[in-house]
Amino acid sequence: MQYATKLKVIFFVFVFNFFIVNGFCKVILGVDVFLDKYLYLVEGKRVGLITNPTGRNKDLDSTIDLLISKKVNLVALYGPEHGVRGNAQAGEYVSYYIDDKYNIPVYSLYGQNLIQPENAIENIDEYMTSFDTIEKGKTPINDMLKGIDIILIDIQDVGTRVYTYIATMAYVMRSAAKNGIGFIVLDRPNPVSGSMEGPILEYPGHSSFIGLYPIPMRHGMTIGELAWLFNEKFLSSKVKLTVIPMKGWKRDMWFDSTGLPWVIPSPNMPSLDTAIVYPGQVLLEGTNISEGRGTTKPFEFFGAPWIDGYVLAKKLNALNLPGVKFRENWFTPTFSKYANKLCGGAQLHVLDRNLYKPFETTLHILEMIEKLYPGKLTFNNDYFDKLVGNSWLRQNIIDNKPVNNIVSSYSADLNKFIENSKGYMIYK
Repeated sequence: MQYATKLKVIFFVFVFNFFIVNGFCKVILGVDVFLDKYLYLVEGKRVGLITNPTGRNKDLDSTIDLLISKKVNLVALYGPEHGVRGNAQAGEYVSYYIDDKYNIPVYSLYGQNLIQPENAIENIDEYMTSFDTIEKGKTPINDMLKGIDIILIDIQDVGTRVYTYIATMAYVMRSAAKNGIGFIVLDRPNPVSGSMEGPILEYPGHSSFIGLYPIPMRHGMTIGELAWLFNEKFLSSKVKLTVIPMKGWKRDMWFDSTGLPWVIPSPNMPSLDTAIVYPGQVLLEGTNISEGRGTTKPFEFFGAPWIDGYVLAKKLNALNLPGVKFRENWFTPTFSKYANKLCGGAQLHVLDRNLYKPFETTLHILEMIEKLYPGKLTFNNDYFDKLVGNSWLRQNIIDNKPVNNIVSSYSADLNKFIENSKGYMIYK
């Protein structure tokens, strides 16, 4: 390479890195767009905000602080599962309180008006087997909405149907509609891109708080797009909905392409790597296989005390599944399933996330465990069916139906959803 050409390459790399470091390639979040152009929507209004630690702008400033600094009349905060501060584990009770920093009331949208502290679930396994899907416990009652004109939501979803934040959003939208309250979504990226995978939830028979409406397991939409879909297709009373779109986000973007900092959406979603495998590995919650809770790699680690990690990884790698490799692994969870017991299993290493299919991969994992250890794999039938969104898939696994046949059985419905959902897409 000639000297002049080398200089051009060095200059190009310098300029490219300069733009990346200085934010010229970053996605502009809905919250930043709102603060820049749409504050008039809440002028003179009493505002409630649904948020958690992910409610931050591109500079990691809190949405709460930013709204207050702009003199928005913020009169109530609402927390989804894990709370506004994100300090509660899955299923853990969060009570009403007055925030000592802002002197603003904080309401829990995770069963505050149903679950009492003395009945709170402390053990994650108990939570998984007795999950409360009673609708009224997750829907804000009138007292929680009293004096509110508009509700904002600024919260990071993870791109998987089995994540309670989108159900919380739908419940609040419905209550807002009934109470004449406006609803504004400050949109955020789908961290695992706009790809879709998995069966469509069978509605309404398998609707629950962990899978409310008939969308795929990996839904491929932003929280703003989902709000449009829910409002138009499933809410009997339509809320006055405004979605503040991002600038610069495209459907093929993964979160690490946005230039935005990752803030953990929940205690067991520590990284983008977790979110990538979650659309499949979340199924393990409904089985006696550890999904890696209580380790440093939840949903990437999986196994059980009766599994030989070397054998399992070897057999799974022999399948040559696209975009993923399995490394034998032994781990000891500090809580959840098999707490303080040595488990054999594997870790998923995603080598090509554009080829990797998380839902299909986990079906292969379950199929292989069933073949290697007949009679050992068990299901929490009700919970597993809520995760998957139907009851036939579990039976297919028990009956040793090939994974390819299982995938074929839901492919037509998935393709239909992909086509129909285009009318609610904000981004290309």
